[in-house]
Amino acid sequence: MSSTWGHNLKISIFGESHSKGIGIVIDGVPAGTVVDFQALLLFMARRSSKGGCLDTPRLEKDFPIIQSGLLPDPKEPQRLIACGTPICALIENNNTQSKDYDQLRSVSRPGHADYTGFVRYHGCNDIRGGGHFSGRLTAPLCFAGGIAKQYLRTHNIEIGAHIASVGSIHDAALDPVSVDWKTLSMLQEKFFPVLDDAAGQQMQRLIEKSREQLDSVGGVIECAAVGLPAGLGDPMFDCVESKLASLIFGIPAVKGLEFGLGFGFAELHGSQANDPFYMKDRVVKTTSNNNGGILGGITNGMPMLFRTVIKPTPSISQKQQTVNFKTGENVELTITGRHDPCIVRRAVPCIESAAALALMDILLGSDFSK
Repeated sequence: MSSTWGHNLKISIFGESHSKGIGIVIDGVPAGTVVDFQALLLFMARRSSKGGCLDTPRLEKDFPIIQSGLLPDPKEPQRLIACGTPICALIENNNTQSKDYDQLRSVSRPGHADYTGFVRYHGCNDIRGGGHFSGRLTAPLCFAGGIAKQYLRTHNIEIGAHIASVGSIHDAALDPVSVDWKTLSMLQEKFFPVLDDAAGQQMQRLIEKSREQLDSVGGVIECAAVGLPAGLGDPMFDCVESKLASLIFGIPAVKGLEFGLGFGFAELHGSQANDPFYMKDRVVKTTSNNNGGILGGITNGMPMLFRTVIKPTPSISQKQQTVNFKTGENVELTITGRHDPCIVRRAVPCIESAAALALMDILLGSDFSK
């Protein structure tokens, strides 16, 4: 099934944007793994809409109702202990307005999966709120990702991300060689996670302006993982890059991914692109990190660094040209409902979650988890 992923750690996401609920089943979390439930809720809250000018007016609590696989610690009820059996969590949908989508049963929103979903599922797809294609499905992804992040911390691995750009406005970049745990932790405490708060204010003004113009805007998220040991991953089809890509491209609106310099390699000579090795305290390091901490699909012990492109929210309130795919007519469409003028801020913890799940899956299949 396309909504099931993983090898050593398996996840299966279910539900639709306007169904009774959404959720996830996670198989492979080692027995005895401790989950700080309050910290998990705080992590998931980073993905939730806060309303206002930057987010959708649709507000959901996103409270995970644990069905199985986690039991409270008798001494500390906020601490949950993994049983080693499948973890299942349900998140209820309480704030839906399905009537907003009545006109879309035969008219396709440009940039959305309405038409492709109709063709793929023979008209049986749930159109309400985008159904199973909706960004709403990233809430259970963040539930699983939050658990994975806590597990990785027990192995001294930290993952964090920031908004590298919105439109043409850019934040300062993470230092690919010396980015550290402190920097990544600081970013996770911010409502609008940027390194340069002045740039962040400009980004927020651009998002507000886009909303006022009945439009939307996209951006880039830069993510790093520190504390990774050298030797994780395999060449070719089970490489670190392919594992991450398979999850990251499952996040709605992600349209591009690059590791290290990525497409920037095209402008360089080998003498500029290579990362020279050196020894420090009997540990192999590199003076630069153009390859983003990965060589031959395997971690080299340097920070892992990658960037993802998030496209502008397709649901905009301007008139757009489209088709009625049932009658075969060309029509105009004005989308109503509640939508984000920019998805980027809320996508940051989703990207962190995808990275954490991929790295946990890799770690569980390695000698380092033993």
